[in-house]
Amino acid sequence: MRAAPSLRGCVCLLLAAILDRARGYLTVSIEPLPPVVAGDAVTLKCNFKTDGRMREIVWYRVTDGGTIKQKIFTFDAMFSTNFSHMENYRRREDLVYQSTVRLPEVRISDNGPYECHVGIYDRATREKVVLASGNIFLNVMAPPTSIEVVAADTPAPFSRYQARNFTLVCIVSGGKPAPTVYFKRDGEPVDAVPLSEPPAASSGPLQDSRPFRSLLHRDQDDTKMQRSLSLLDAESRGGRPSTERPSRSLTPDPSSAIQPTAENIPETVVSREFPHWVHGSEPVYFLRHSHSPGGDGTVEVRALLTWTLNPQTDNEALFSCEVKHPALSMPMQAEVTLVAPKGPKIMMTPSRARVGDTVRILVHGFQHEVFPEPMFTWTRVGSRLLDGSAEFDGRELVLERVPAELNGSMYRCMAQNPLGSTDTHTRLIVFENPNIPRGTEDSNGSASGPAGVRLTLVLALTVVLELT
Repeated sequence: MRAAPSLRGCVCLLLAAILDRARGYLTVSIEPLPPVVAGDAVTLKCNFKTDGRMREIVWYRVTDGGTIKQKIFTFDAMFSTNFSHMENYRRREDLVYQSTVRLPEVRISDNGPYECHVGIYDRATREKVVLASGNIFLNVMAPPTSIEVVAADTPAPFSRYQARNFTLVCIVSGGKPAPTVYFKRDGEPVDAVPLSEPPAASSGPLQDSRPFRSLLHRDQDDTKMQRSLSLLDAESRGGRPSTERPSRSLTPDPSSAIQPTAENIPETVVSREFPHWVHGSEPVYFLRHSHSPGGDGTVEVRALLTWTLNPQTDNEALFSCEVKHPALSMPMQAEVTLVAPKGPKIMMTPSRARVGDTVRILVHGFQHEVFPEPMFTWTRVGSRLLDGSAEFDGRELVLERVPAELNGSMYRCMAQNPLGSTDTHTRLIVFENPNIPRGTEDSNGSASGPAGVRLTLVLALTVVLELT
């Protein structure tokens, strides 16, 4: 009697095996793929093994987190004779198949899961289908498409005696996944302290507790040091450097009204003296990263390098932003050289100004490329500008309908960025206008006086004659 349970168990296993062989078996697997680069050709391979008769093969692309399945390929054995010679329904045989789907040029939008569904006929009845599936996640990478280095909070003035923080921003767009971004100075990697939050705008110079490191590769310039000492001596005697920003007072200075003489300043004065607050040590850099996802699956990375600017040692320093990405064979990079403005080139149009013309005075370049972008301030030496203002901010100064009184007037343009400032002067020569008789133009260069009255009378007489 004890053998009965074991006998029944053996019978059940035998029946299950018979039913399983009657139904057939099916295993499906998709060959794994490493991450692919956008633009490459990709082949998805679905391998399946069965002893049954093929019914169908369907490939799906899964979107919206698995809620939507888009059919991209279908093979239906009922309407194809491709497999008719490969198997005999009455013969037990293991057959291995492979279904492939080729994507000629993958895009970032092709990123995501894919499924391969295979169906075979049930060996017990042709009305039932046995299904199995496999899945794979296609990871599509994209290299960054653009890289740019800009200066934050510019244009900004030159600060001679107050230490200020300076920030370079490296913007890298179009990459997937997010690339690795780092900075170099003069070809050497910048050892930066990571920051999670941006420094406050009103905070002073950034500091770090790391050991002091002398800036051995940048010796101090004795000439600039002597100029700095002479500048400090001038300050102690009550003088003011010629490149300091003039006051923005709305009322005219009485002293300037009494003595409207031209300033005794050379045509171009470069002001990059060694400030007394600067220490001869290597600066401490702080690095912060931010990521902004794009709508197409890419990521924009911004790397912000901040340090306390030293115009003495940072002028003409070469900074490069480099990017590493698995889709790149070599790093991308963008370079900028910190340069103070020097030798501005002034262009005046028209070259021969006449009374009543509109004169444009433009700074159209420098001796060398300047970075960051400088700010420009125009003043008239010994007097106010034509519109009555003390100064004008902008690259181009426009004087509308210049009068004869501006002949010989001198204009000063101060160009400055955080690394230094420079002044340049230009003189306006106004010639007589044959269309405007002498003494008939007002302060704005427009015609007035007896000639204007005669013109009005002639026009009035003409109107009366036409009416009569």
